[in-house]
Formats: sequence, C-alpha cells, structure tokens
Amino acid sequence: MQVVLLAVLWADAGLNPAGLLAGITCAVILSALLTRSMRRSGIHALGPAGLVTLARAELAGGVTALVTTGLTGGDVPVSYLVALAAVGLILDGVDGHVARRTGTVSDLGARFDMETDAFLILVLSVHVAASTGAWVLAIGAMRYVFVAAAWAAPWLRAPLRPSFARKTVAALQGVILVIVSAGVAPPPVATGLAGLALASLVWSFGRDIASLWRDRQPARPRSHREVRPTMPMADVDQRAGTGGEPAGTGSAEVDQRVRATVTGSVPAWDRSGALDEPWLVRSG
Repeated sequence: MQVVLLAVLWADAGLNPAGLLAGITCAVILSALLTRSMRRSGIHALGPAGLVTLARAELAGGVTALVTTGLTGGDVPVSYLVALAAVGLILDGVDGHVARRTGTVSDLGARFDMETDAFLILVLSVHVAASTGAWVLAIGAMRYVFVAAAWAAPWLRAPLRPSFARKTVAALQGVILVIVSAGVAPPPVATGLAGLALASLVWSFGRDIASLWRDRQPARPRSHREVRPTMPMADVDQRAGTGGEPAGTGSAEVDQRVRATVTGSVPAWDRSGALDEPWLVRSG
C-alpha cells in the first residue's frame, strides 16, 4: 500500500528522492513495530478495524513524504497533503466504530490507533511550523514528551478514564493543523488557530496528569510495631482475666494493658510487656 501511494505521489505530486526515502522508511518502521506488537499479543492477522487503521498509517506515511519533500526544497501541491491528511482524520472515526460493530476491540488496536493519530499530528505540526513558527512543534511533540516522562514517573503509565473532552481535543488538533496547512486562513488567523490548538492540548494533558496524580497509590510503610487485634474484644476481655476468671474480675492492671495493646495505645514504657503475649496481637 505504501509503495503504491508513494509511486502515485512521485508521478503526480513532485515527490523528490528525500521524500521517497522518508516514505519508505515510515513503511519499514511501521511494518517492524506492528509485526513485533502482533507477535507479542498473539495476533496473527489484523481485523477489519485494524486494516482501517493500517490504511490511516499509510496515509500518514504519504503525508510524511510530502512534508519531507517540502522541507528539502521541493514544490509540493498543498492539495495532495491536505487530501491525504483529511482522509486520515476522517477514517479516525471509522476504525473505532468498525471495531465495536465487529466485536474486534483490542488493546493492540487501541494503541495502534492512538500512535497513528500522534504521528500524523507530529508530521502536520512540522509542516505548519515552517510557516507559523517553531513553537507549533510543541503540539506534535507533547505526546512523546509525556511518554518519555512516564519512564521517570511510573504513575503516569496508569490507564486513564475515558473522556469525551480528551477525544474532542485530539480531533481538534488534526482539524486545525489541516486548515492551517491548506493556507485558506490569513497568517494572523492561522497563528491564532494554532495557538488555540496548543492551549487546548496543554489543558487536556494537564487535566489528565492531575487525574493520574490524584489516583496514584503510593505504598504506605507499615511500622513493625503496628499491632492489630486478632480476636473480638469480648474474647480479649475473656482472656484478660487471671486464672481463668471472667472479664472484669481479674487484675485491673492486666485488663488495662490488654485493652491498650489491641487499640495501639500502649505506652512506650509498657509496650514490650504487652508484646510478650503473642496470642493477643499479630505484627504488621
């Protein structure tokens, strides 16, 4: 698929050797990563939804070839770039629907879809940055910065709750970048739209990071002196007496010490004595 698309772009869109090499590199890396992921997941063939996502990934490879051609001095018709990117964004809403309708929803499919989106946004931001400013690169780089940060902060790897706002912001990035790439908006408007896309993305990532921070569950160290009752208080009262006497008829000192032990309020000077009776407590 990628070779056929690159051949069409070479013949009709003025693709240069650098762009052709970039497109082929995308195809090789995609094939290697996807094959490895399928083997690790025990999947031998892509389902209908996976094939739709694969088509989107190939379109992203074509966009990469066109952007590379433009960056290396080639003259690329904007219509080709916009058409490929727009179709890729439209199909973004198709693969998930197909997966649900065919019962082929999987973790691999969801990850494949997400990484395809992230890569297309990265390539489009590189293209837009050439005319709008290098700061636009932050739109495409933010996802990869987040992944890198997760290696240093494992709590960032926790799954996120489903969010309609997150999906809306992600779709907004692609739409705005395609509009700016098309050159239909005046430069000030294009800059404002790109700024809006970046601001909404910062808000979305900040919201998710705050949610992951609140949901993290750090291990709580437990003191070796922590004690917990292993029997009902009635049983403790029964055994607190001396010489088998009922509760309340034994030594007041022993009874007081037993109750203090099971409630964790044993004074430091008397705690060693309470712990000498292992049938009363169990350690943490």
